[in-house]
Amino acid sequence: MAVPYLWLGLFFLAPFVMVLRIALSDAATALPPYAPHFEGFAALRDFLAGLDLENFGLILEDPLYWQSYLYSLRIAALTTLIALAIGYPLAYAMASAPARWRAILLVLVILPFWTSFLIRVYAWIGILRPEGLLDMALAALGLSDQPLRLLNTEAAVLIGMVYSYMPFMVLPLYATLEKLDRSLLEAAADLGATPLRAFLTVTLPLSLSGILAGSALVFIPAIGEFVIPDLLGGPDTTMIGKVLWTEFFSNRDWPLASAVAVVLLVVLVLPLALLQRARLARAGEAGGAA
Repeated sequence: MAVPYLWLGLFFLAPFVMVLRIALSDAATALPPYAPHFEGFAALRDFLAGLDLENFGLILEDPLYWQSYLYSLRIAALTTLIALAIGYPLAYAMASAPARWRAILLVLVILPFWTSFLIRVYAWIGILRPEGLLDMALAALGLSDQPLRLLNTEAAVLIGMVYSYMPFMVLPLYATLEKLDRSLLEAAADLGATPLRAFLTVTLPLSLSGILAGSALVFIPAIGEFVIPDLLGGPDTTMIGKVLWTEFFSNRDWPLASAVAVVLLVVLVLPLALLQRARLARAGEAGGAA
């Protein structure tokens, strides 16, 4: 039992405390580019007596930050929903395929991971740019004679993010659906349930854990994504990851960047904690009913 708490303390709590300490500092023209308000426990006590939350206050006052948070939440939610809508049928088809094909289909899903993430995103620039591969294909099929101008739009960001994070949705779903007891579907059919009703009452509830795991694996990295919006999006697609990068590396304002990171962590951890609590409560009710 001690190992998980040790892991949590070393790789989550300790870095979080360090970032929080920087977030409560003042920016400075030096190395490191911030001036801490406290050193040691006595200084910490004095610091807490006159706690200054100006960096967090600036996040609330400047529309750039809270609008970037809201936009990131919207893009991450859309990415998760689209990945789920595409990934669920794909995972279901993989789990329903003959056993000799499943390994091949699984390799095809994870095959993009064998190439560089940046190369795959750059490839989408060639596909989505005006008169790019997509425009050429549509023109060859006679479906369009005008450039689509998808590059540097929100649609391009969504395409790139859904493509990049799709395996994170498919793999947990496949692992859940592959273990599904097919005799339950046969029993539902014997009792007169249509395929759609059997799916809604048997398959979907039993695959809920895979849906939640896949959604979390897509939503969490998507909300802080920086590379894809920077390469495929335009000036109107500023996500919080881009803001974070700018404050750290361009403006060298580490305290403000740390405050942005702390707020982003809180935005992510609170819903996940509530979700985990609901899941444990549901598991407890199921155990009690059994």
